[in-house]
Amino acid sequence: MIRKLLIANRGEIACRVIRTARSMGVNTVAVYSDADANALHVQMADEAVHLGPAPARESYLDIEKVIGAAQKTGADAIHPGYGFLSENADFCRACEAAGIIFVGPPTGAIEAMGSKSAAKRIMEEAKVPLVPGYHGANQDPGVIEGHAERIGYPVLLKAAAGGGGKGMRRVDRAQDFMEALEAAKREARNAFNDDIMLVERYVLSPRHVEIQVFCDSHGNGVYLHERDCSVQRRHQKVVEEAPAPGVSPELRARMGEAALRAAKAIGYVGAGTVEFLLDSRGEFYFMEMNTRLQVEHPVTELITGQDLVQWQLLVAGGEELPLQQQDIPLIGHAMEVRIYAEDPDNDFLPATGTLLRHCPPQQDDSVRVDTGVQSGDEISVHYDPMISKLIVHGSNRREALAKLDRALREYQIAGLTHNIPFLRRVINHSAFAGSAVTTHFIEENEAALLKATRVLSSVQLAGIAACLAAQRTGNCALRAPETDAHSPWHQGDAWRSNLMPTQQACIDFHGERHEIRFTAGGGQVLWHSGEHQGEIHTLADAQVAIVDGRRVNFTPVLHTGGGTLFIDGTQVDFAIVEPDLGESGDDAGHGLSAPMNGTIVSLLVEAGTPVEADQPLLVMEAMKMEHTLRAPKGGTVKQYFCSAGELVDGGSLLVDFEEGEA
Repeated sequence: MIRKLLIANRGEIACRVIRTARSMGVNTVAVYSDADANALHVQMADEAVHLGPAPARESYLDIEKVIGAAQKTGADAIHPGYGFLSENADFCRACEAAGIIFVGPPTGAIEAMGSKSAAKRIMEEAKVPLVPGYHGANQDPGVIEGHAERIGYPVLLKAAAGGGGKGMRRVDRAQDFMEALEAAKREARNAFNDDIMLVERYVLSPRHVEIQVFCDSHGNGVYLHERDCSVQRRHQKVVEEAPAPGVSPELRARMGEAALRAAKAIGYVGAGTVEFLLDSRGEFYFMEMNTRLQVEHPVTELITGQDLVQWQLLVAGGEELPLQQQDIPLIGHAMEVRIYAEDPDNDFLPATGTLLRHCPPQQDDSVRVDTGVQSGDEISVHYDPMISKLIVHGSNRREALAKLDRALREYQIAGLTHNIPFLRRVINHSAFAGSAVTTHFIEENEAALLKATRVLSSVQLAGIAACLAAQRTGNCALRAPETDAHSPWHQGDAWRSNLMPTQQACIDFHGERHEIRFTAGGGQVLWHSGEHQGEIHTLADAQVAIVDGRRVNFTPVLHTGGGTLFIDGTQVDFAIVEPDLGESGDDAGHGLSAPMNGTIVSLLVEAGTPVEADQPLLVMEAMKMEHTLRAPKGGTVKQYFCSAGELVDGGSLLVDFEEGEA
């Protein structure tokens, strides 16, 4: 039995494991980096140990430091969560050498599945269906390219040690192969310190369906049904649901039995996920096995009524599985979306910043939020940009979908760009509602899902006017002297002798400017903007406005230079445009700026070099993903303002670029 557990991870999974461990009477130890000194998982644990600086290589990925933390605190087991060291065979071996229980599979199982090429050979022997491809040891680029030609384009390049979409590239044409191979190998080296690649046929219009398996050390093994994870961007999952729509009991059984064969072929113990590609004919092919708990495990928990982290701790402590295959229920339907700090309308670039407001929807038996952050926390460049997971359960898929949409409407995040509006567009798309999705769903529906048209409604403009009125009144009240507080010169309502106390402001909403004039006083705001006008009655001690006879709840989050308004199930981010006093210059240079905070990986051309439009100029890494900056037009790279290995701020000028003929 485990008595004291160290969680070698951070964020929502660390918080999740702490909650379950406590419910079982297990004491918990958190570990943290400089960036996470005040993180939620540190606050929740019984005790915590500092590992080192913010970069993961110097803290969460340092095996010696993590083992040392467990020994220092007397922990008899370590839960690795997912990511970081969760699938690191050396870490598993170090735990064993230190006499510490590793809450996960044996070292041999991790090593067997740690290399995608080796895993393919094992699965072939276990008679698990495979996608045609090359998984050999000869890594000469010409050899890999030759196998790609033999297989036929399009092909998929994958890092043998990869996961989460890193080190993965789709190649549609032979002339693009070498550039894609080089980029995939570089990303794999940065993420896994291993650039061995495999190549396989790219299955057109597939679904991504995975099976949750669980095995104990007594020879028992079960599968806990399947999850559909087809909606993806950059090979990373966006929406997951269980059970998978349209999967018959017979197909479920065939996939489940194949997954168990895969697990037993490597002597598996603990929680694992076998991932398959499912084509339109009902044929499925093995992709990989994740030898850890998956981010999307909560949907399986909700349709089975089981706590999979509890199962992990029981099995790691030497106990048998709580249920046998015939006893595992299938209850209703569950869906999960991942809430990310990212900009879907800008190629899903990750975002950094402070969570000025993080207010998830109210939770109950059918709505659950797993998170590791709270209002005031910083989303930094050092770690994955996931803010939380929102999971719902319904008696059927239609009910689960309705609950998910309502929960997304209620979710409030301010201070940085996030993907909630994008997620609402995804789940309300007719193809998703009709279960007609493949792994290409986002690319095939870009027009409807990305770069949505933004138009301010009269209700939204009214709410902004109320925010501006409250902000102006509050600012003036702060400046009013204690003496003669009733002087009109210190009122916050823009009082003027013999004139209406009208104020005005100019706001910027996604590049569109709106002039708003308003008069405020006594809980009433009169406003107009262009063709829109109205009257607002704000109620004392409540964020409620009565707009044109309609009572609307709203939540304002004001900050320097603008604000965020949550109203009528929508979020409106606006900036206040200050008057132009003629102080700004027009000598700004031309060039490329950093789209986010990140680290420069490499400069691809030398200064003074002519380049063509769309030619790669530099590569930067942020939040564990590589991003290539390309020439906007033909021209010349005049000068770099950065160097390889340098950490740069979002918005900073990186390249002085002069347009012209290449």
